[in-house]
Amino acid sequence: MAAIAPVCDFGWKAPDFELPATDGKIYRLADIAGAKGVLIMFVCNHCPYVLAIRDRILRDARDLQALGLGVAAICANDADAYPEDSFERMRDVAKREKFPYPYLHDEDQSAARTYGAVCTPDFFGFNADLELQYRGRLDASRKETGPAGLRRDLYEAMRQVAETGTGPQEQIPSMGCAIKWKSA
Repeated sequence: MAAIAPVCDFGWKAPDFELPATDGKIYRLADIAGAKGVLIMFVCNHCPYVLAIRDRILRDARDLQALGLGVAAICANDADAYPEDSFERMRDVAKREKFPYPYLHDEDQSAARTYGAVCTPDFFGFNADLELQYRGRLDASRKETGPAGLRRDLYEAMRQVAETGTGPQEQIPSMGCAIKWKSA
C-alpha cells in the first residue's frame, strides 16, 4: 500500500537512537552525524519504490558524505511478516550493494515511531544542529526508476543544508510502501 510522507517540520530535533547495524556495530545518532548534518533514511529490502532508486540513493549518499554530511539507513519493517527484511537479509543486501553508510535494524520499531516514519523510502535531512530541514523525495521516480537526468531533489536540498544550514521551503514529499508495522 502506497503512503506519502508529511511535509517538513522545520527545526524539529533529531531523536537519538541506539541500533545494531549490518557491519556488527551499534550506532547512535552522534556516531552518524557529520560536521554539516545528517541524513536518516527509512528503507527496506523489498519495497519497489526503494528498489527503483537504490542506485541513486547510493550515489547521493556518497556525494553527500563528501560534503560533510553523515548518512544512515534504517529498516524498521516487521521481519516476521516480511522475511526479506530480516536482519540477515539486510546484511546480505548491504554487503552485495556495498552500502557506504550504516544499515541499521530497528527491530522493535522504536526509531521509526519516534521519527514518525511513514513509508519506504522516507528521508529525514538534518542540519549541523540536528534540526530537520528536509523531508522530501529523492527525485521524481516512483515504483519505476525515472529517466536519467531527473533533478536530484534530495541531493540538492541536502547540499543547500550543508552550505547554509537551512533546507528549501518547497519540498515534494516522498512516496513509497507503508512501513510494515508489527501487530500489537
